[in-house]
Amino acid sequence: MFTLNINGLRRQIDLPSDTPLLWALRDYLGLTGTKFGCGISACGVCTVHANGEAIRACVTPISAVVDKQIVTIEAIDQDEIGKKVQDAWLSVNVPQCGYCQPGQVMAATALLKHTPKPTDADIDKAMSGNLCRCGTYPRIRAAIKQVAGSTEVSS
Repeated sequence: MFTLNINGLRRQIDLPSDTPLLWALRDYLGLTGTKFGCGISACGVCTVHANGEAIRACVTPISAVVDKQIVTIEAIDQDEIGKKVQDAWLSVNVPQCGYCQPGQVMAATALLKHTPKPTDADIDKAMSGNLCRCGTYPRIRAAIKQVAGSTEVSS
């Protein structure tokens, strides 16, 4: 039995220690906003925060996050920067099919928390592990820059 802090709530999890956090979130706790993509940490669709750092829930065992504050897309609007990122996503009309967007929003929020005024190179580096098969990268960059307060938008 593990106790995890998920979105500010202590949750009891009765699963094997090597269970990926993604399955605990989705199947055990019903938090289905975090998506399954590749299962090998290559696409970023399962990105959540652990103590403010973007991590891949598909390859993170629950035993590795016992003492950490886990935030999922379901609670990112409770974070000031996360709310701004979500608002910018809508303002710039980022989502297309939408499947990767929870992971993209989580990665962008983590970037902006650590680098409030990211350069294009910062954005490219931080977002490079989050794939979008619809190719919304220019709009993702624009949304991140909007939150950063930049008027520079390159596509």
